Amino acid sequence: MTENPRKILVTCALPYANGAIHLGHMVEYIQGDIWVRTQRMLGAEIYFVCADDAHGTPIMINAEKRGITPEVLIAGTQQEHEADFADFGISFDHYSSTHTPANEALSTAVYTRMDDAGLIERRPVEQFYDEERGMFLPDRFVKGICPKCGAADQYGDSCEVCGSHYDPTDLKDPRSVLSGSTPVRRSSEHHFVKLGELEDVLKSWMGDGRLQPEVVNKLEEWFEDGLKPWDISRDAPYFGFRIPGTEDKFLYVWVDAPIGYMAAFQELAEREGVDFDAFWSADSAAEVHHFIGKDIVYFHCLFWPAMLHAANYRLPTAVHAHGFLTVNGEKMSKSRGTFIRARTYLDHLAPDYLRYYFASKLGNGLSDIDLSLDDFVARVNSDLVGKVVNIASRCAGFIHKRFEGRLAAELPDPALFEQLAGARDEIAALLTARNYNRAVRQIMALADEANRYIDENKPWQLIKEAGREAEVHGVCTQGINLFRQLAVFLKPIIPQTIERAEGFLNIEPLTWEDAGTPLLDHALNPFQPLLMRVEEAQINAIQEASRETLAAATDAAPSAPEAPAGPAEPIAEEIDFEAFSKVDLRVARITAADHVEGADKLLRLNLDIGGETRQVFAGIKAAYEPEKLVGRMTVMVANLKPRKMRFGLSEGMVLAAGPGGSDLFLLNPDDGATAGMRVK
Repeated sequence: MTENPRKILVTCALPYANGAIHLGHMVEYIQGDIWVRTQRMLGAEIYFVCADDAHGTPIMINAEKRGITPEVLIAGTQQEHEADFADFGISFDHYSSTHTPANEALSTAVYTRMDDAGLIERRPVEQFYDEERGMFLPDRFVKGICPKCGAADQYGDSCEVCGSHYDPTDLKDPRSVLSGSTPVRRSSEHHFVKLGELEDVLKSWMGDGRLQPEVVNKLEEWFEDGLKPWDISRDAPYFGFRIPGTEDKFLYVWVDAPIGYMAAFQELAEREGVDFDAFWSADSAAEVHHFIGKDIVYFHCLFWPAMLHAANYRLPTAVHAHGFLTVNGEKMSKSRGTFIRARTYLDHLAPDYLRYYFASKLGNGLSDIDLSLDDFVARVNSDLVGKVVNIASRCAGFIHKRFEGRLAAELPDPALFEQLAGARDEIAALLTARNYNRAVRQIMALADEANRYIDENKPWQLIKEAGREAEVHGVCTQGINLFRQLAVFLKPIIPQTIERAEGFLNIEPLTWEDAGTPLLDHALNPFQPLLMRVEEAQINAIQEASRETLAAATDAAPSAPEAPAGPAEPIAEEIDFEAFSKVDLRVARITAADHVEGADKLLRLNLDIGGETRQVFAGIKAAYEPEKLVGRMTVMVANLKPRKMRFGLSEGMVLAAGPGGSDLFLLNPDDGATAGMRVK
């Protein structure tokens, strides 16, 4: 095997230390782990680190509700997270926490270097203050009426209905999520990074092929709008690191969280004798790769490289973003039992089933992937059990019963062996490029070839004919070798299964180059089942356990306190009939509906209102799949002044009712209504 000179550090986004890992999280960690395991097999010097994101107001509040300290809370959560990752085969070299001396020292150094470079400005900020709790309220701890569209029960940073972004102090009728009281406005000095001064650096960095095209397009939109100063401070009380030179100011969690990548690696480097500076100095020739979800692109592709440059560290080699997970075509749901925790899954099924299924779906773009539970069962049983493991089980019996468990000294079809061996470079390239779905398709096509060979040669028939034992020995030796080649290709994807296969084959851990060298005149160990078929009863048990577990968890320890019971929402200011009569409600037919790239809540709708088509952005993504809306009639406000959003022009508003999220219902006109008809 030729020496691989690559030196690589890989991280995944840090899970928040305020709740359990679920299958949506596992998309990222499985994606990152497959990539890391591939590079290890190819001979790279590679390190894989992660940590719990352990700071912020929600953790402080949750610990208070439980009657424990934040330190106790995050320690228990980290222990659970590490167990979940280990059992899923996520091969971190080191797992840490952002609440460590190493991270505090690095965070302080980064802040100080930014300040010394003149990139920190200090100015007063007016915020909401909860007098009952004695604290300033972060964005997500204030709710009220959207200042743009008038939707009730919206958070202090953005509206789930119209998609608008605004300052918390712009909310109408605000209330504190913590106490339910009406907050007051208070001024406090905050610290800001002058992000706009680093625009040229960021543009140069993103133009070097480090990011996916979809991410580059989104960054260009943000650049077009202008980079605003970034508020990196929070007021006491706050669970986090104190800003140097202050008494009551703390670093915002999104400052010390990515620095946690560096701190975790520093701890590993000290433990293993690795040169930290060789990976993080400004002139480093090593590689740094981040695997993240598309919802945190802003932080990793603007804030993070800006901090690194300002503090004279190297910038990431690449940031690999992925899409979200749906289950059975819909957002994960507690009521349907599809909001599945990692531990709940592990209680019923082997991790390699899910690792394989995710790999079969994941490409190198930002598209969401769906875990169809019926398809999951069918594909795992067909591919892993029916195609791959079946090769070994069909051949192993003959080898042990007839040939004392020893392989023949020659392959009867060396050309077929070379066909599979010749695919190893392309499969390695596909896995390296994160085109896992294409790699899986190619591996399964090779598995089909291996099964075709066995079916055509029929060792179960040959063994009945006198004098043909040597042919049977050769066919089964060929089959075992084809299985071994497939095991090489699948090892980064289903490592625990392949480890058991290595035990059966009686070999050292497989390397990528082993796919090119046959295993001959070699003793095998007795065959034991490597994987069993997935049964529908197991899937049903996971769903039922998810309903029970999450209901109990919600009752026991909410991540943030809820407001006291009372009226659902305050009644808006009265208007007279003349004002109301100006609202033009029209029946509209939905002619097209699409996801909006970069928006978590919005769908783009094309509405026919009788000879005229309008484009409207509606915050109903959690409740509706776009394809199910096409052709449907609804009601819209037709004379609402168009509003330019960063995704495009919204030319009206569709009407919906419900508490929000997935429980949101479009208003339907009476049967027989036609597009353009006015609603009175």
